[in-house]
Amino acid sequence: MKNFLLPILSFLIYNFESFGQTKYTVKFINEKIVLDGKLNEAIWNESDKISGFKQYFPNDKLNATYDTEIIILYDQKNLYLGAKMYSKDKKYIIPSLRRDFRAGGNDNVTFCFDTFNDHTNGFMFGTNPLGVMREGLMSNGAIDASFLNMFWDNKWKTESSIGDDAWYCETVIPFSTFRYKDNSQFWNFKGFRFDTQSNETSSVTQMPQTQIIMSLGYSIPIQFEKPLKKNKASISIIPYIASRWSNDYERTNPNDGFKVGFGGDAKIGITSGLNLDLTVNPDFSNVEADRQVVNLTRFDLNLPEQRQFFIENSDLFTGYGSVITNPFVPPSGNLAIGNQLFSPFFSRNIGIAYDSTSGINVQTRINYGMRLSGKINDDWRIGILNTQTAKDEIKGIQSENFTVFSLQRKVFDRSNIAAIFVNKFRPDNENLAKSKFNRVAGLEYNLISKSNAWQGKLFYHHSIEEKDVSDAYAHGVVLNYNTKKFIAKWSHDLIGEGFNAEAGFVPRKNFFRINPTFGLNYFPTSKKINRLSFGLAYDQYNSPGIGLTDRKAGPFSLIVFQNTARILASFNQNYVFLFRNFDAARSNRKIGSLGANTNYKFYSFEANIVSDLRKKVSLVLNPNIGGYYNGSIIALSGNLNYRFQPKGVLALNYSFNDIKISTGKNKVYLIGPNLDWTMSKKLFWTSFVQYNSQFKNLNINSRLQWRFAPVSDFFLVYTDNYNSESWMPKNKAIFAKLTYWFSM
Repeated sequence: MKNFLLPILSFLIYNFESFGQTKYTVKFINEKIVLDGKLNEAIWNESDKISGFKQYFPNDKLNATYDTEIIILYDQKNLYLGAKMYSKDKKYIIPSLRRDFRAGGNDNVTFCFDTFNDHTNGFMFGTNPLGVMREGLMSNGAIDASFLNMFWDNKWKTESSIGDDAWYCETVIPFSTFRYKDNSQFWNFKGFRFDTQSNETSSVTQMPQTQIIMSLGYSIPIQFEKPLKKNKASISIIPYIASRWSNDYERTNPNDGFKVGFGGDAKIGITSGLNLDLTVNPDFSNVEADRQVVNLTRFDLNLPEQRQFFIENSDLFTGYGSVITNPFVPPSGNLAIGNQLFSPFFSRNIGIAYDSTSGINVQTRINYGMRLSGKINDDWRIGILNTQTAKDEIKGIQSENFTVFSLQRKVFDRSNIAAIFVNKFRPDNENLAKSKFNRVAGLEYNLISKSNAWQGKLFYHHSIEEKDVSDAYAHGVVLNYNTKKFIAKWSHDLIGEGFNAEAGFVPRKNFFRINPTFGLNYFPTSKKINRLSFGLAYDQYNSPGIGLTDRKAGPFSLIVFQNTARILASFNQNYVFLFRNFDAARSNRKIGSLGANTNYKFYSFEANIVSDLRKKVSLVLNPNIGGYYNGSIIALSGNLNYRFQPKGVLALNYSFNDIKISTGKNKVYLIGPNLDWTMSKKLFWTSFVQYNSQFKNLNINSRLQWRFAPVSDFFLVYTDNYNSESWMPKNKAIFAKLTYWFSM
């Protein structure tokens, strides 16, 4: 036992090698910078440059073919960046003018700031040759794509220009946009670039392709000439006024007609690292509608949080629990919807309640919300959230109060110990003794080594209710080892039958899960193939008193091509034991269900195929062919995109499932054409249609956004739903919303 524990203790404590560089000095200036993207001011030429970018793709051992030069300056109020991106010619790929574009498949540069110098949390800002903006928040070292939140918005500006042998950008970011320690003088900085002409991705530091490009473990230290003072502009008020017209043709909602509402948010900088967010009567009608998916599993899927109030420092609240990951998914890929195995707190539960009149979950009004979150000092982070939802007697919905307390303590170089307490309270004003509550307390250790070679977590959570319940626990361990040649993962999860997190996401419980994955990477000298990976994955669930309930195991291979296309394929043996009757054909019980207490073993082939995203036409294809319970399935999902550079993208999201089982056969379709049209960098229009044969529903959603000032918008949204069997309307609505950001 001693020989087994020593290696584990050593990786928990040992400080691994760092990939830092010589410190860069950020010069303090008094000169005025005219933001035109041309770098005309003399101060740009007189200042030191960050240059010598290293290739990340296709060869992480070489210098970039076309270098990037970055200059960082500052004054009392703002941080300034000037950058020159050398290139072959002016043939840049710019899919659209929409803000918050994804980096893959187009020309862009990105700047990342680790303001607390901990290689763990950061702010990301990016732009392209036409000055389109993208920003996001980074957490957990940005070790994979799930730890970049692109729904965050804040105040900053950038402009670009195109020259004969390069493109340029100038960026100004108010210090009020950042969170940092008072009198701090040292930050970490990371810059990386996608260059479609040379087909290269490059970074300010050399880093292996098996790590994600945005990882904060690979950055350089920067030093400000003078210590930074506390922000003066520490209060922002963001009021809104909104109107809504709706008509429910099926009359499940009696609150039809025209309505006007108002409310607002406030952001108060308690300290330079600690922020207080307030909201009163929030309205989220402007948030983009969720894209529908066909769910063939027996369990619920979770969808990402998009509401601004819940975004900043969201990892302090929603970063707990366990996720399903594949360490061989290429770093540029995003984790799929439904990757959460369990979480003690899921913010999308706030504002959702069961409507007893219609029998479905519906949106409810939130009266107010408060979030205090951020850094207390170098070692401590805190998160406190409290929200109150409204009562709706007509729908039989009671008011609910959600309180979350989270505390995180840095240990070693990048790891931390974190604790969370969640309380969901449903008061009974007439008899307090009948009030209901559900609570969860949890403790976690999160591991990240300096070079990201080791990643993992250890956690224990316990739920508490009015009556004592046995086995009300959740425990798990995750450990990843990632090097250039070898990747290994071990994870296990144990969720007790009595564990209940009503404010969280717990799609299944009463199981013990193990999920080991092992594989090898090979980077051949080839004009066609960039990377080959081979491995074995194993995923198994056992339930007390039953034994094996689920298993998915088999070999997989990953091929990454030099043109950035990739194929991840696996051949799997599947085993499923059904606890209860299951509509495996997804027919809404029109076809007989498979019976409870039955088991099935079958084999399947699955793949994820992504074409060269630099092309005008690009394709994502996810086939699933083979056995399916006691029958067969031919499934195909993904999206097809056509780029109208630089005005927008016409996309087709699709899912086709041909299911044949012993009780019958069924075809399940999801077709979703989507037009994303950008008339300028301030005016965006998105429209999509979604037809889902599983629910016999046709959904139309159209959203116009005019950003007339920084983080100040006018939205016009139209939504419509039809019963696709009778083609009769179900409901429709039109929303208009105006917001404005006041800095005080």
